[in-house]
Amino acid sequence: MNHLDYLLRPATLDDLDAIVEFSKAATFSIRTLKPDRARLEERVTRSLRAFEGSGPVSGDEIYHFVLEDLRAGRVVGTSGIVATAAANGPFYCYRNEFLVHGSEELGISNREHTLRLCEDLSGHTLLSSFYIEPAYEATLAPQLLSRGRLLFIRNYPHLFAERIGAENPGLCDDEGNSPVWDALGHRFFKMPFPEAEQRTGGRSKSFIAELMPRMPVYVSLLTKDAQWAMGQLHPDGELPFGILVAEGFDVDSYVDIFDGGPIAEARAAMLRTVVAAQDVGVRSLAVAAGDVFLVGNRASADFRATLAQGELVDDTLQLMPPALARLGLDEGAQACAVRID
Repeated sequence: MNHLDYLLRPATLDDLDAIVEFSKAATFSIRTLKPDRARLEERVTRSLRAFEGSGPVSGDEIYHFVLEDLRAGRVVGTSGIVATAAANGPFYCYRNEFLVHGSEELGISNREHTLRLCEDLSGHTLLSSFYIEPAYEATLAPQLLSRGRLLFIRNYPHLFAERIGAENPGLCDDEGNSPVWDALGHRFFKMPFPEAEQRTGGRSKSFIAELMPRMPVYVSLLTKDAQWAMGQLHPDGELPFGILVAEGFDVDSYVDIFDGGPIAEARAAMLRTVVAAQDVGVRSLAVAAGDVFLVGNRASADFRATLAQGELVDDTLQLMPPALARLGLDEGAQACAVRID
């Protein structure tokens, strides 16, 4: 599978069977890929409307992508963008803070890690729903699946917020039991983690604020297991998390209210892909040569992104004809591209 014949495009209802299978295989904490066919069908339908731009921009749009392996002739991954986190209400998370308590008389000073319930990420755009088949994890396909979304955001900044967040799964077992939830959330919700997460969905429900403490929570007062798990990443999240870190996301400021997983956050305009991408004209190249580029067309409903070997000369990117065909572009058309290091 060490080839570049991959295509990132908007999901359609024809992809629903594949997306449902991904949802069954995905980590429990990937909340937007629940194995619920009706819910996923509604999500894809909403996404198609958003890509078409047939209505006024409301902020609650969802853009759902799939990744095709064209040689294998099938869909092998999925990812998404939520235009506005909790568009219909606050998006709750914990902000990491530190307080210093000291006594000059006793010569004691303690720096305490605390968690403060906040709505800082309300209104952010969210990257969501990343899943790729394990056999493709060691290829360049995950770069396309994750970073291709950023090309779309770059092309249509008016559809998205200036700042972007991305939830990452925290530590939990196969049944969804979380040390952080057991030590903290369960005390106030009086229900198991999976049930609480299912009820609250996108964390916009008001009863989170009604039930959770508004004062700082001292991490040192939690169980040892919860202290250790706070801010830790589920092993299944390491691949997409690593791509976010390389993009320049801050991953130390916020954690998830349920499982304590790290929440990445950044200004969109400062991300590596957005900064490095440039508008180019495309030309045909006779023989494959040069560097590998992430290339996207400038369409919306017909958005396409791919990986291709090419040569960049000034503002012109020369690509092999199959790459142009994947993008649906003729010679002389406009695209955006960023070199893959």
